Amino acid sequence: MKNKAFSFKYLVIITLLVFAVITALVVINKMNAETETASYEKQPPIKGQPTLGESDAPVTVVEFGDFKCPACKAWGDTVYPQLVKDYVDSGKVKFSYINVVFHGEESVLGSMAAEAVFKQNPDKYWEFHKELFKAQPTEDHDSLWITNEKIVEVAKTIPGIDTKRLEEDITNQSGINEIKKDTKLVEEFKVEQTPSIMVNGTMLDDPFDYEKIKSLIDEELEGN
Repeated sequence: MKNKAFSFKYLVIITLLVFAVITALVVINKMNAETETASYEKQPPIKGQPTLGESDAPVTVVEFGDFKCPACKAWGDTVYPQLVKDYVDSGKVKFSYINVVFHGEESVLGSMAAEAVFKQNPDKYWEFHKELFKAQPTEDHDSLWITNEKIVEVAKTIPGIDTKRLEEDITNQSGINEIKKDTKLVEEFKVEQTPSIMVNGTMLDDPFDYEKIKSLIDEELEGN
């Protein structure tokens, strides 16, 4: 009888331990799921923002990015091309870019130049966007590199950009209101890192998790 009682007591203890472990795993998984994304009641307004893709695409992906940011360059070299290939080119997603100026004067200058190009020739914006990021140094990105001279140098490689007008627009700060508008969106959506990626109203914790980006897009497409 003692052996049976001992065995039963041992079984109860093991069962409780297993239950505790399972409960802990459930809680951890739930916490991880909650930190993967942050949901908002609305998505950032993209009217007037540089936008790639069909205007009636059912899903919107927004990047909060900084031309001075090395992680933004890496995202643009890796995740962005796949996103365009899988979803933008097929008309399922439209992609918008919102300026972030976390790195100070160079970030502002890069954003100002991009806004000036977008204003004078929207069709050339994305090419300029890509080439400006391409000009970012691979090493020592903290060094001074976004300058008026570098901007003009990049712009001259792209037919269709009036570099004289571009210089005048930068000098006159013609895009300052757009940058202020973007900064308000950065504050409203609590952007703390660049790049920050939103799929409709959901902000990803890890912008490089392309599988998560795909799953969020697919969920939105299924709901339409």
